[in-house]
Amino acid sequence: MPAGPTQVPERLVIIGSGPAAWTAAIYAARANLNPLVFEGAVTEENRVSGTLPLGQLALTTEVENFPGFPAGDLSHYLRSALAADHHWLVDMHHKQGVSGPELMHLMRQQALNFGTRIETDDVVAVDFSGRPFSLTAMTGQLVRAHAVIIATGARANYLGLPSEERFKNRGVSACAVCDGALPRFRNRPVVVVGGGDSAVEEADYLSKFASTVHLVHRRNELRASKIMADRALHNPKIRPEWNSVVAEVLGDEEKGVTGVRLQSTTDQSARQLDAAGMFVAIGHTPNTRFLEGQVEMTAKKYIKWTVPFRTNTSVEGVFAAGDVADDYYRQAVTAAGSGCQAALDAERWLAAKGI
Repeated sequence: MPAGPTQVPERLVIIGSGPAAWTAAIYAARANLNPLVFEGAVTEENRVSGTLPLGQLALTTEVENFPGFPAGDLSHYLRSALAADHHWLVDMHHKQGVSGPELMHLMRQQALNFGTRIETDDVVAVDFSGRPFSLTAMTGQLVRAHAVIIATGARANYLGLPSEERFKNRGVSACAVCDGALPRFRNRPVVVVGGGDSAVEEADYLSKFASTVHLVHRRNELRASKIMADRALHNPKIRPEWNSVVAEVLGDEEKGVTGVRLQSTTDQSARQLDAAGMFVAIGHTPNTRFLEGQVEMTAKKYIKWTVPFRTNTSVEGVFAAGDVADDYYRQAVTAAGSGCQAALDAERWLAAKGI
């Protein structure tokens, strides 16, 4: 464990534990950078906020769109690839391809195989005002680093309903592209919550699979751009549910989500919609609070990439990868790709500095 400010600085510290972080760790470890990864702490606060180790992908079920994992029984592969203390994943394997937790544990194991060191702790404060940089963990340990890759991701915003929490990954999702094509939603009605461009994009995408897409919005017109709103309103499979909010997600243990109860925003009326799932599209919050005042961010608090086609931030020697700097694609494969970029950028920067 890092002992404090008197120790030799780490060449590279990676903060995060999603696809971007583990891909960066794999590339950095293979380049003999001996990276140290802060994967996050296992706390109740992180569980509630959706920021436990292994990132958002660990909160999903089947992952059908990550290259290299077609449908099939991966039991034997999982048993041979993962360390013995993670063989419990084999018992949970659904034999339909790879799940989110399985994919993340495989990435983590791959990083470990190449010599990545891991701290199960949160970085709660950083000082990028001088090099080596200083990073303070939740447990109080202080680490210095010549280079840092920030890959802390972004968490989806949810409605905060107890019933919503109960049915997450059992019909409740925050990513139509990730989950929309799953069998449970095909040719069945679904609900999308939101009124901005993201919600309209989700509804439009889901209309390829669902029988009806109920677009629930608390006002009587969409906040989306006019071209996006027109596209939704002219889609015969998208049905706006104006002046409404979701008051409760309905379902059971066997089927998961079976519908939602809507509450009017203009009177006391309530009604029920049958639905196989609910997709929440009310935005994401990047996990950048601990970086306030240290790197340049957008108005939405995403880290700014300051060099075209590179992962450089406003601080020389600090790089960003994955959803913490990407409010557009937000996919596991794009996060992994930028994790590779960040590791290569960090490696080349360290080499140029003679570190």
